[in-house]
Amino acid sequence: MIKIASWNINSVRLRMPIVERFLKEQAPDVLSLQEIKTVEELFPYDAFNALGYTHHAVHGQKGYHGVATVSRIPLKEISRHNWQDNGEARHVGVELLGAGQGMVLENVYIPAGGDIPDREQNVKFGQKLDFLERMTRWADTVDRPTMIVGDFNIAPLESDVWGHKQLLKVVSHTPLEVETLKRFQDAHGFVDVGRQHIRDPERYYSWWSYRSKDWRVNDRGRRLDHMWASPELAAATVGHQVFEDCRGWEKPSDHVPLVTEIDL
Repeated sequence: MIKIASWNINSVRLRMPIVERFLKEQAPDVLSLQEIKTVEELFPYDAFNALGYTHHAVHGQKGYHGVATVSRIPLKEISRHNWQDNGEARHVGVELLGAGQGMVLENVYIPAGGDIPDREQNVKFGQKLDFLERMTRWADTVDRPTMIVGDFNIAPLESDVWGHKQLLKVVSHTPLEVETLKRFQDAHGFVDVGRQHIRDPERYYSWWSYRSKDWRVNDRGRRLDHMWASPELAAATVGHQVFEDCRGWEKPSDHVPLVTEIDL
C-alpha cells in the first residue's frame, strides 16, 4: 500500500511549517507540490530530509511556478516536459523504484489562464489551451501505469464549483476548458480518481480564494486540483481524501492537499 499526496503549496519555503505538520499527521509516501516558487538551489531539502523524505525531484523557478516531488520511496526523475513552450517550470515526472516500482508519477501545474476566457483578448487563456493540447499529444503516447497529479486549474463538473451557472463564463469552469481537459483525459483513458471515490454530484472542492474573509462559511470553492490514473492503477486505488481543514491552518495555501491510497 502506498499513499500519494498532491498539494499546490503556493511557496514551499513560506509554508514549510504547514507542510511539516501535514507530513507528520498524514505520512504520505510521496508528496507532489506545485507552485513552489523557488529555484532548485533554495528548495528546503534539509527540512524534508529530516522528516524522512530523502528522495527529491525539483524543477524550480525564481518567484513563480515550480514543481517538486519528495518521497520516502526511492525514485528517479525521468522527464521535464515544456508544455508551456516557454521554459516555465510546470512539470516533473518520476518513476518509483521501491514500493510501487515501475509506476510513473507526473506532477503538473497547468496555467491559470488569466481573467478573460477568450484567446483573442487574453494571451494567457490561449496559452492555457495550448498547454493542454501539448499534454494531450503526450498522453496519446503513454504506455506505462501512470498517475498524473497537480493543479489543473479547471473544475470540470457542476459539483466541482460553488455555483455552476454563475461560473460558466469564469476562467476555470468554461465549457471550452472542460472540453479541452476531456480531450486530454481521453487521449490516454485517464481515470479521475477523486471522482471515482467521491462520486458526482457530491460536493468536492480543493481551492478557496484568499479574497473570501470566511472561506468556510461562504464555501465558494472549486475543485482545481486533481489526481488521475491509468485504468489499471485506478482500479488498484482503495481510498481518496481531501484535507479541507488545511485551508484553515496558520498562513495557509489557498489550495488543500489530496491523498490517494493505492494497493500495489
